[in-house]
Amino acid sequence: MNTAFTEKELNENYLFLTQLAKTFPTVEYAMTEIVNLSSILALPKPTEHFMSDLHGQGDAFEHILNNASGVIRREIERLFVDRLSFDERETLATIVYYPKQKIKLELENVEDTDAWYKATLRNLIVLGRKISSKYTRSRLRKTLDPRFSYIIEELLTARVNFHDLDGYYDEIFDSIIRHDYAERVIVALTDAIKKLAVDKLHIVGDIYDRGTEPHRILDLLLKHPSVDIQWGNHDILWMGAALGEKTCIAGVLTNSFRHGNLDLIENVYGINLRHLLMFAQSTYKSALHFRPRKTSSEAYYDNPEVNIRAKLHKAIFVIMHKLEGQLIMRNPNYKLDHRLFLDTIDRVNSTVTIDGITYPIKDADFPTINPDDPYTLADEEETIINELRDSFLNSPTLQKHIKFFIDKGELYRIENNNLMFHALVPLNEDGSFKAVDFGDGVPRSGKQMFDYIDAEVKRLYFAEPSMRKTHELDLMWYLWCGPDSPLFGKNKMTTFERVEIDDSKSHKEKRNAYYKYQDTKDLAIRILNEFGITDTDRAVIVNGHIPVEKINGENPIKAGGSLIVIDGGFSKYYQKTTGIAGYTLVYDSRGLYIVAHEPFVSFEKAIRENMDIHSTTEVENILATKGQMRVSDCDKGVELREQIRQLEMLIAAFECGLIKENNRYRMVKVPLNNR
Repeated sequence: MNTAFTEKELNENYLFLTQLAKTFPTVEYAMTEIVNLSSILALPKPTEHFMSDLHGQGDAFEHILNNASGVIRREIERLFVDRLSFDERETLATIVYYPKQKIKLELENVEDTDAWYKATLRNLIVLGRKISSKYTRSRLRKTLDPRFSYIIEELLTARVNFHDLDGYYDEIFDSIIRHDYAERVIVALTDAIKKLAVDKLHIVGDIYDRGTEPHRILDLLLKHPSVDIQWGNHDILWMGAALGEKTCIAGVLTNSFRHGNLDLIENVYGINLRHLLMFAQSTYKSALHFRPRKTSSEAYYDNPEVNIRAKLHKAIFVIMHKLEGQLIMRNPNYKLDHRLFLDTIDRVNSTVTIDGITYPIKDADFPTINPDDPYTLADEEETIINELRDSFLNSPTLQKHIKFFIDKGELYRIENNNLMFHALVPLNEDGSFKAVDFGDGVPRSGKQMFDYIDAEVKRLYFAEPSMRKTHELDLMWYLWCGPDSPLFGKNKMTTFERVEIDDSKSHKEKRNAYYKYQDTKDLAIRILNEFGITDTDRAVIVNGHIPVEKINGENPIKAGGSLIVIDGGFSKYYQKTTGIAGYTLVYDSRGLYIVAHEPFVSFEKAIRENMDIHSTTEVENILATKGQMRVSDCDKGVELREQIRQLEMLIAAFECGLIKENNRYRMVKVPLNNR
């Protein structure tokens, strides 16, 4: 009899154990599952990837997903350096990334198609066996295309010491080719390789804005087998817009028009801009300084499309600043009165006064701003923003994407001793955690602040639109750009100044004290402890938000290795600042290391010329590990050990007669663990 459990323990867990016995009705069943779970504990730790600040760069992100941040290429180099030429290795990598397109291209120049298919299948099997070696058969099976799961599983798990393995493979390959299944099996095999190369993907904020394809990134993530998101301030702005918060709606439109992303608004999300466009054209004679970024003055005058987009930008820009003023005035606890400046605009002298300083402005033609009541929307502006609100609330694609942010997202995440949040923990100037009242009269700091915000955002999402109160929705805008928002961390967002004022001093945004102390070990340890992480020698904080200026010698590793900033300029907008095209933080069984990426050129060059995103390991061994890490060293190990304990308790209940074994009945059920 198993004496590890007392009679009292068994009785207290009787109801749970009777339910467990439906899945494992005998000692033999329970013991078999214990052996299975124990074998998983001994497997190498699966690979996690961390990325942030993707900012709509859909083409580069898709390629990074396909090449697993360089993991697949490195495995090909290790496995085939003595078997294949350089060009053959390059071609094999591209087949993994873009199988359908590359197969079509390769077969144009191949005489013996069957031989090419056989060689390609054999090479992919070698690669697939290596990449799948850290997973159980059960997990492998779940990853495979159901149409080909049996055959691919057999190819990847056949005994290496089989006396005629090559002959066995050839028989299978011949059958696949004879039945015209070769291309489909190759596609399914490459899909499995890509999914198994990275077990878990963490996106540490900011999928939206700047780039043109956040929707493409989100559609790729929706298909990803294991992903989570820590919201960024750009994401929260879009979430607020999708919830119907008018200031957020004006904000996302302002950002989109400024960066020329009209297609996303109209064609992807189906937002009706007709009324806004008619209003903009009839109201504003000139909008030269509101033209999209990277368009010239000549384009504004010569290209009607640029002219229209500039006027759209100007119209929503004015609406946004009026709505921001209203929001600030109804939320005195936000302490943002210094951002009320529409009343200081002098249309005669073309000036504005901000923070006590009067600046010349480029464009003072704002006919809808009433000097006596500057923050009230004109009647037509009010109608337009209400129509836009309805459009945002009723966009199926937008609502699907925002639901994904709720389903897979949170303000922060702790996994395998890593604390992930997009930007910062707000601090006072002396480095202590700053307590902030977000509108309910209760100042909160540190983890309590994060938990409150996370819960509020989710509560607002699940509330009926008619039940979402205006002052509650205001929080979404504050999280986007409020000085004490854990997603922003600057004293102001100088959108108006950057468009209207030449003096660059007015563009300055002072950062929260977090960034003054970010490189200190003391702060990192205090934050880790605040969030309940006590084993700080094996813990890391992962941030994005502020691009790492690698080009100027900045190191992404902060606080002696306890904090890592992974915003490496994935967005083209920041690549001149960083000198690279993004980072991926990789955490596998060997440890934690940073990979830096070169810019992506084009899909055509990637497919035709095997032009990969070259990724180099920037920093290795951030966390020292004693030998290879295993599943038993991870959070999953804690979960599996608890399941083993429960099964051992069930066996004890069987052995003492508390629960009877049932040799004739077993409920078919998904196993407790997700392996």
